[in-house]
Amino acid sequence: MVAGSTGAGTAKMGVGMLRHSEPGPKDLWFLPLGGCGEIGMNLNLFGHNGQWIMVDCGVHFTQPQDFNAQPIIEMPDTSFVDHLKGRLVALLVTHAHEDHIGAIARLWHRWECPLVATPFAAEIIRRRARGRRSPVPEPIIETHPGNEKHFGCFKVRWVAMNHSTPETCGLEIETAAGRIFHSADWKIDTAPLMGKGFTKKPYEALGLRGVDAMTSDSTNAFVEGSSASESEVRSNLIELIQQLDGRVVVTCFSSNIVRLQTILEAASKSGRYVCLLGRSVSMMVDCAKSLHLLNDDFSWVEQRHVGYLPPEEVLFIATGSQGEVDSGLSRLSKRSHRHVDLEKGDTVIFSSRTIPGNEKAVQSLCKRFRDAGVNVLHADESPLVLHASGHPCQEELETMYRLINPRVVIPVHGDTKHLGKNAQIAENVGVPEIIKGLNGDLFMISPKPSVIKNFCKVGKVLTSPA
Repeated sequence: MVAGSTGAGTAKMGVGMLRHSEPGPKDLWFLPLGGCGEIGMNLNLFGHNGQWIMVDCGVHFTQPQDFNAQPIIEMPDTSFVDHLKGRLVALLVTHAHEDHIGAIARLWHRWECPLVATPFAAEIIRRRARGRRSPVPEPIIETHPGNEKHFGCFKVRWVAMNHSTPETCGLEIETAAGRIFHSADWKIDTAPLMGKGFTKKPYEALGLRGVDAMTSDSTNAFVEGSSASESEVRSNLIELIQQLDGRVVVTCFSSNIVRLQTILEAASKSGRYVCLLGRSVSMMVDCAKSLHLLNDDFSWVEQRHVGYLPPEEVLFIATGSQGEVDSGLSRLSKRSHRHVDLEKGDTVIFSSRTIPGNEKAVQSLCKRFRDAGVNVLHADESPLVLHASGHPCQEELETMYRLINPRVVIPVHGDTKHLGKNAQIAENVGVPEIIKGLNGDLFMISPKPSVIKNFCKVGKVLTSPA
């Protein structure tokens, strides 16, 4: 059964009756303030017995109509959280992507609750704060997959998940009123190149413990089959780069450390020196090296020296796969980079997908390269698998629902049509109840699954890139 704004399971009590109340000892609540009805700006709250934990606190990047202008950075409205005072007992981080951590440096000082993250995410949070000259959230409690910690009335276990950035975890949140599995971002990858490959056993064990509700990633709900493995991307990129003449530029999401390692290996096998273009990728590489997530012997050529090398010995790793203004890739396309230029016959490889909303910016970027005689190979158009999504497709969702066997599924991390498709997939595999809602809706897991629409104020707050 699917519950929603017009379906069965929607609570009928007035919003005002509950607006200022707190979850009691028999209550288990889920309240998204961002990321439910959109992809990005994730902020999730879980409530029980008068206390709350927050999971992730991210931003959303919106490209203005003028795609030559700087992207607009949006944060979730946290008015509800700001009034919780001492009842917010922890902020837990699932992984190091900006749509999950990007607002922490800007907002954590309002709450100063314990902040918990895996080492890679913790280091990225620290460096982002220093880059903004903001107070660094300290101390950050570092944790690892498999760890269990108590925060007030919550017991939390970190569950390793395959994704496109290191140390991604789902969260098993246990209370006296029930258990929720917050899956965060994930995929099924039996050959992930970093971390352990997917096996059924941990999720079967989770299912046997009994999952009252599972929040579920909806990003690829319309994509049939399963997502590609990083191992397939690795073999394709290495083979492709070995065949190319001239300079090669590869752009990808800079937080995808496995992809960066693949590109480094491709450079080595093709006899090319690596040059980094863009602050974000330089910071990610430095961070990953400090935590031994990249080969310790990796080195790169300074931008000011790369012009002395023959074209066939050069490989650039550049930021700007989404057409971002002033990124390394954008400056290359406009021939405005201080030290680097491309020529006819060079190649740019997009080892990334185009995020919806960025199509015009990416198309304009590619056109500038092609007009200059530079070859462009984009993962969205290539018959070769040049990018692997970090989110589950339909078969992966079905597999996880059968393994975990949740009593309730709550689709998140998608717009309304993605949430609806995920709900349909869950219903088709026999999940007893699916609750649909959006940011600001209160999902009541215990004592009885239901949703109260427009429970609290939500919105977006604009902020500056700095």
